[in-house]
Amino acid sequence: MQLPRFFSSPWLWRVLVLLWFGTLYWLSSQSHLPSPAKFEGVDKLEHAVFFSAGGMCFVLSLRLAGRAGATAMAILASVLFCGAIGGFDEWHQTYTPGRSGGDVWDWTADVFGGFIGACIAMCVQKWAGLGRPAVTQG
Repeated sequence: MQLPRFFSSPWLWRVLVLLWFGTLYWLSSQSHLPSPAKFEGVDKLEHAVFFSAGGMCFVLSLRLAGRAGATAMAILASVLFCGAIGGFDEWHQTYTPGRSGGDVWDWTADVFGGFIGACIAMCVQKWAGLGRPAVTQG
């Protein structure tokens, strides 16, 4: 599949990571967030989906820059990145009125989302033919 050239730029994905983080910070600063679905665990699903997007952008920014070429390295980088940002998010929510924060299950969903996002990034990179990682072992 032929995509416009700018999709192969690591800078695009870095900017998207920053926008993703800014959105996360803003969401964490809100006292109340509406939830469209009403089923047990919907917040965990929301965490996993949101962090999948962040993990995917993070991995694409690394791989298109020639870093984390090995699959295992890219997945580990995404899991560590999302785990750290998820921990920050939970800590930040403890200082937001009306929010509790510090939920280990929300953090677990964040880490799982990072794993899923890395896997999606690998598939997207291969499917769309976006750049080649510098290291092909792993």
